Amino acid sequence: MKLGVAVLAAGQGTRMRSARPKVLHALAGRPLLAHCLDAVHAVGAAQVCVVYGHGGEQVRAALPEYDCAWVEQAERLGTGHAVMQAMPLLGGVDRVLVLYGDVPLIDPQTLARLVAVSADTGLGLLTARLADPTGYGRVVRDQAGRVQRIVEHRDAGQAERGIDEINTGILVAARARLDDWLGRIGTDNAQQEYYLTDVIGLAVGDGVAVATAQPQSCDEVAGVNDRIQLAALERAFQRRLAEGLMREGVTLADPARLDIRGRLRAGRDCFVDVNLVVEGEVELADGVEIGPNCVLRDCTIGAGGQILANCVLEGARVGAGSRIGPFARLRPGSVLDEATHVGNFVETKNAAIGRGSKVNHLSYVGDSLIGQDVNVGAGTITCNYDGANKHRTVIGDRAFIGSNTALVAPVEVGDGATIGAGSVINRDAPAEQLTLARSRQVTLGHWVRPRKPPKD
Repeated sequence: MKLGVAVLAAGQGTRMRSARPKVLHALAGRPLLAHCLDAVHAVGAAQVCVVYGHGGEQVRAALPEYDCAWVEQAERLGTGHAVMQAMPLLGGVDRVLVLYGDVPLIDPQTLARLVAVSADTGLGLLTARLADPTGYGRVVRDQAGRVQRIVEHRDAGQAERGIDEINTGILVAARARLDDWLGRIGTDNAQQEYYLTDVIGLAVGDGVAVATAQPQSCDEVAGVNDRIQLAALERAFQRRLAEGLMREGVTLADPARLDIRGRLRAGRDCFVDVNLVVEGEVELADGVEIGPNCVLRDCTIGAGGQILANCVLEGARVGAGSRIGPFARLRPGSVLDEATHVGNFVETKNAAIGRGSKVNHLSYVGDSLIGQDVNVGAGTITCNYDGANKHRTVIGDRAFIGSNTALVAPVEVGDGATIGAGSVINRDAPAEQLTLARSRQVTLGHWVRPRKPPKD
């Protein structure tokens, strides 16, 4: 059995009040449509067709990594009309599953269950029960509990509006039958559109039993029509991720104040304080502690590492037992060995810092190679950029760099060297010796500070 998937993503999303197509608005840092296509991939679809409309070229350009066919719904004449556009591109499949690009949290296991329960009939429908079904199409069943038809909210009578079982819009059907039913639906409804839901009544009329399945959570079938709904689904998705981390042995100070916009892998006994933002691929080894208000992007933290409050790490590798921050920034290419310290208001970029070395205060270290057990004093700057080219600074093992030192690259400081505070070093400093570069201090006894003239 080959499964094809039609993803309907042509909605303009006027309630978003945005120039961006609705399905490109981000949930957990990725487009809504990307979440839907991930579920499609997980369910093992043989063919996928995305039906786009408003801003379609933007949608295609934003998701080049997905192997799917694209077709435009030039006129938005309803969900049934949208599926009609996809059918010619799903010719090699036995069954067709219909999904929606603005329903991002659908679980692949739910889709697999829907496909399975309808394996012996021509049509499967995903339904849900809501405490407040206002606005949704109602599932009308007979006294034996068999699905008879779907009635849209705007077309429903008072009794039908009292039904709490709703149509999610997600269905799977035998391809040949779906083709036939789509050719028979009309536009005799309040919106004068081709409703996909009319397929249900046609199937029942043809004697086809409608199998149903339900999601584990109603969040799975919630759509996004405005930014309020988008924010609600963001929190639901983040809660799902937070619970997964806690099950794996991570302590979260507040699961509601965590934002993962990529993937976070964490070992046992990690502690994450409030307001962590994760982007890209982030890995925490066992026993890592993350302080409040940190941003981690594409980085790894070794076992027992501490990231103190208000740090930003991007493209960095931090060795086991290291301590970073507070208020530190590690930029791409920062590689810290074990037991290193990078302290408050320190910035590193494209820098390798050896085991046991410390850069604790108010310093910038860029394009540098620092050995083991080096102490870099407060206010030290590696002057790596001459306005056109980047140059490298090399500091040997056990060197001591005095406070307020400028190292003008390219320059090398030897093993065990000491640089006196306040020096500007633009030539190599030899190993095991003290190097100073200061102007002579002068006091002018008769000098008088300029004074402002008195005000009238």
